[in-house]
Amino acid sequence: MASITIEKRARKNGDYSYRCTVRIKKNGEIIHRESKTFSKKELARTWGKATSNRLEENGALFKEKTVPLGALLDLYFNDHDLWSNTGRTKQYVIKMLIDCDIAKVMSNELRTSDLIEHCKNRRSAGAGPATIYHDIAYLRSVMKRADPVWNISANYKVFEDAVPVLIEMGLVGKSQKRTRRPTEDELDRLKNGLKERMAYRLNGKTRIPFLDILDFSILTCMRIGEVCKLRWDDLNTDHKTILVRDRKDPRKKEGNHMIVPLLAGSFDIVERQPNDGDLIFPYNSRSVTAGFQRVRNALGIEDLRYHDLRREGASRLFEKGYSIEEVAQVTGHRNLNILWQVYTQLFPHKLHDKFKE
Repeated sequence: MASITIEKRARKNGDYSYRCTVRIKKNGEIIHRESKTFSKKELARTWGKATSNRLEENGALFKEKTVPLGALLDLYFNDHDLWSNTGRTKQYVIKMLIDCDIAKVMSNELRTSDLIEHCKNRRSAGAGPATIYHDIAYLRSVMKRADPVWNISANYKVFEDAVPVLIEMGLVGKSQKRTRRPTEDELDRLKNGLKERMAYRLNGKTRIPFLDILDFSILTCMRIGEVCKLRWDDLNTDHKTILVRDRKDPRKKEGNHMIVPLLAGSFDIVERQPNDGDLIFPYNSRSVTAGFQRVRNALGIEDLRYHDLRREGASRLFEKGYSIEEVAQVTGHRNLNILWQVYTQLFPHKLHDKFKE
C-alpha cells in the first residue's frame, strides 16, 4: 500500500508551500516515489490520494521497472550519495524539472517530441537556449543512472538523436561569451557604495570587508567561492603565495589544488585581515555577492556580475605584459584557449600606454 506524507516548507516571501510525497515499499525498500509541491495543504492531500489510488491500480508499473520521470528525478533528489556531489545549478534544474509536464512521461517512453515540447514550453516562459540546454543535459545525466543505480528502465539514448534536432531548431544552444569589464568610474562608484554599506552595517553581527574582498578578487582573479575558502595554514609569507584548494576543473572535481602568487597589493590585503580563525575571509560567498548586487543595483550599473571581476583581473595582467602561461598560473586555467577567448577583454586604448613603455 502506498504511503503519503506532506511536508510544510517556508518560502522566502513568508508564505508556505506543501510538498506531498507518495511512496511504495517492497521488502522494506522504496521501489517507487512521486512528489509534487502545492500552495495549499488540501490540494497536496487530494493529489496524494489520487496518485496513491492510481499507483495501486497499476501494479504492472513496477514489474516493468519503469516510472514517471518525475519519480526518477525524485529518487535522484533523495539519494544523498548523488545529491551531495551535485552542483547548485544542477540541483536547481532537477527541482524545477520535477514540476514540469515532462515529469509525467514514463522513463522508458521518452521521445524526441516530448523533449521538443518541453523546450518550447520553457522558451515561451522566457528561458534562453543556453538555459534550456541545462534541462536537457541534466535530465540525460539522471536517466543514465536509472538502470545501474535503481534498476529502472530509462530511454536515455533518445538524446543522441534529439539534441542535434533541438540545436537545429534553435531550442538549445551554448551561452554567449561575456566580454563585460567594469569601467574605472563604475569601480569607483562601487567602492564608494560598498564603503557606505560597511559603515551602515558596522553595528551588525558580521561586518564583511567588501572593499578588501573586491580588490582581492580582481588582483588574484579568484572566484568568490575560492576567496571565502582560503586558509591561513595555506599562506606562504616567504614566497607571498597561497594554496587554493579544489579549483574548478571540468575534468577533476576534487583535489585540484594550486599554488597561486599573491601579486600587487593582494598579499597586503591578506595580512591586514584578523587572524582569529581557520579562514582568511570567513564569510559566506553568497552574502558577499548579495551585498555587491544590492550596491550595483542601487547605483544603476547594468549587466555587471561579480564573476566579471575575474575577467577584469586577467585582462589587467595581460595589459601589464604577462604571458598567457603566467596569467594561467594566477587564474588556474588548464585550457589556454578558454583563458584567452573568454577571460580576456583588453581595452584598446591601453595599447597606447604599452607602446610608450
